[in-house]
Amino acid sequence: MFNITAALAAIIIVLAPSGNDFINPIDADASLVKYENLINLSVSLDRSEYVRVKMSPVTYEELRQYALYECKNNSNPSIEVIDTLIEVEKLFNPPPKLRGMILAAACMESGFNPNAKGDRKFSRSKKKPMAIGVLQQWPYYEKTYGTDRTNPKSAGTSWMVHIVKQIPKVKKQCRYKTDRKTWVAAWVTGIRYKKKGGRCNEHPKHYRLLKKWHRQIERDRKTELECTEQGDCGC
Repeated sequence: MFNITAALAAIIIVLAPSGNDFINPIDADASLVKYENLINLSVSLDRSEYVRVKMSPVTYEELRQYALYECKNNSNPSIEVIDTLIEVEKLFNPPPKLRGMILAAACMESGFNPNAKGDRKFSRSKKKPMAIGVLQQWPYYEKTYGTDRTNPKSAGTSWMVHIVKQIPKVKKQCRYKTDRKTWVAAWVTGIRYKKKGGRCNEHPKHYRLLKKWHRQIERDRKTELECTEQGDCGC
């Protein structure tokens, strides 16, 4: 009679590896190295230049430095004036992309000089300054808002109030879906003469400087991040 038990035992003996096959069945060190390589690879991919890292909005502290040192019209930087304008703007909470709008305007209009005088050519005598103060405001602001044009806080507050007042009208005219575009349209509408049909597709000249500051701040952040990762920040 065929013995199944004996046959199975014979097959197991034939197929079983020899004694030498059990020497170092697993190269533990080699396996560890392979897995470490895979781990390192995943980290390097995360740090690739092709991976976008969402940056937080530009801060007022960063903008403060640019207003102080990157304003070509500012021959005598005034920390007090700049800080006053920042505090005024914060009260109106513009969209993050427009933070610093009042700083860009004051930089281009007067170089942050509260006593600046300009636009004489528009007066009857061609000698009397029509625009006065850090934001070069016309007498309209004194009549409408009671502004002291030589006082940065008073000037900045009425400047922001006048722009915010344009928002409801701009929303109806332009029908923008984002706050940033609505604010930009309100900005240019507030600082320029009235125009039939509105100024939906226009930008104030100050906006170009503001965007430049924002781009430079983002580049500064990237440079600092790369420096920190590489451990080569210098002194």
